[in-house]
Amino acid sequence: MQATRIIAIRHGETAWNVDARIQGHLDIPLNDMGLWQAAQAGKALAGEPVAAIYSSDLLRAYVTAEAVAASTGAALTADKGLRERCFGSFEGQTFNDIEASHPEDALRWRKRDPGFVPAGGGESLLMLRDRISATVDRLASGHPGEQIVIVAHGGVMDVLYRLATHQEVQAPRTWALGNAAINRLLWTPQGLGLVGWGDVQHLEGGARDEVFS
Repeated sequence: MQATRIIAIRHGETAWNVDARIQGHLDIPLNDMGLWQAAQAGKALAGEPVAAIYSSDLLRAYVTAEAVAASTGAALTADKGLRERCFGSFEGQTFNDIEASHPEDALRWRKRDPGFVPAGGGESLLMLRDRISATVDRLASGHPGEQIVIVAHGGVMDVLYRLATHQEVQAPRTWALGNAAINRLLWTPQGLGLVGWGDVQHLEGGARDEVFS
């Protein structure tokens, strides 16, 4: 089976990114900077052959994906499997809020406890990894020999990097997860491989990193 090339993009900036506030499954729109970043990502990919674009259905990702669709002409499909990690009742709070109200949970979070499930129906890191792995396998397997774009979230990008580099979910993160950064991977039935990561040349000075991955 031929490999599938994947361009993976984190959504543009939101006001909650600036405030370091947990978004999770809450539907927070892009701010003005995020809209500009989305447009720049679209321009950067204008010459790329793209068979299909798949995006989280959350607005911040979908609007970013629309900019890529406009520049490449590829069809855009929303997929809930690409949503950010669900943080349950912690969504809408900052990490400092959680440290003050739930210090034991905050410690497990900071230490990247693989089995830690945020209260109120959240997902553990292991649950997130399994969801993203299954979703990417499903999407990429339909495009052998082609290139697709996946637009999602910081936590999703983190999982993709770990899968491609064979790192466990509890390993400390040493790679960037910038808003609207362009990342490149290769998918085969045996798994993901890393081609290039964290390209922000189109953003004239970088992108805000993900703080909750």
